[in-house]
Amino acid sequence: MFDGLKDKLSSFREDVEESTDAEEPAESEAGTEADAAAEPESATADEATGSVDSTPATDSTDDEETADADDSAEPSTFQRAKAFATGRIIIEEEDLEEPLWDLEMALLESDVEMSVAERILETVRETMLGESRKQVETTGELVERALHDALLDVIAVGQFDFEERVAEAEKPLTIVFTGVNGVGKTTTIAKLSEWLEDRGYSSVLANGDTYRAGANEQIAEHADRLDRELISHDQGGDPAAVIYDGVEYARANDVDVVLGDTAGRLHTSDDLMAQLEKIDRVVDPDMTLFVDEAVAGQDAVNRAKEFNEAAEIDGAVLTKADADSSGGAAISVAYVTGKPILFLGTGQGYDDLARFDPEALVDSLLGEE
Repeated sequence: MFDGLKDKLSSFREDVEESTDAEEPAESEAGTEADAAAEPESATADEATGSVDSTPATDSTDDEETADADDSAEPSTFQRAKAFATGRIIIEEEDLEEPLWDLEMALLESDVEMSVAERILETVRETMLGESRKQVETTGELVERALHDALLDVIAVGQFDFEERVAEAEKPLTIVFTGVNGVGKTTTIAKLSEWLEDRGYSSVLANGDTYRAGANEQIAEHADRLDRELISHDQGGDPAAVIYDGVEYARANDVDVVLGDTAGRLHTSDDLMAQLEKIDRVVDPDMTLFVDEAVAGQDAVNRAKEFNEAAEIDGAVLTKADADSSGGAAISVAYVTGKPILFLGTGQGYDDLARFDPEALVDSLLGEE
């Protein structure tokens, strides 16, 4: 999963290592020159005559302090030489310029949204610029920490404990699913029903997709396989009424969660968006989850943003994550919407629904798992 992006992040780490490590011999030579320059010019003559210089040994220290003060904004050659002599290397803008450009291109090619890519670059630059590292610590380790913090910063936006929210909510908890057609929304509902069942929560399915021919049959097949109750009306019925009936059924039968499907729509479909508004008024769902395909990349990011602006969502589910090599949607959706990714669809089976763990994803992208 996201193998293409993993390779590109690894290339960035290698580029920075090459950029900084290539300068180490020059630093060593500069350090030797700096040491030589610090020795009194009369040392040879003094040794020959056996005389001893009685001048107080404060000039060298004063010179160092002056150099440090004059060049505090940017490391001088003397500071870099001194750092290397003490086993440290200072990373400068020129070390990062080309690798950061390559990283930006790699992120954009992986369908990472522009503002998200810029945020990642800014964080990496701020973390590394002027940073010094011990020679016993590789530059790669320093880059990895910077990337880890930058990626987590954008991926973990808005995260909350979904299972904890289910546990603490007044029952029945009502969750409505929305998104465009053909992204696996109905199958995701079935998967979440199974996920809840595995954790001891009962659920009822309510088919608010009364717009599409065959929608009842599709969700009914899932309900039969999972042995779940399905609430549905005839095609063309009122979606809000269907989900409301699902809530009433859950209350009467002590069912924990109502999972409401809705018609696939674009944010520009005024009549369908009006249906969502009516569902909000009539049912007042506890959560509205946006569903899209991870493989849709930038399109999924744009749609998530548009849906959140048109009818506020509480979180997102990305399907087909196992087939996505770019990772752009997984990295971008939360930052762009301010709402978390909660689940990833990772296969065709009902058990192929994984809780989204930002820390685990970042570790995976950086090869730390």
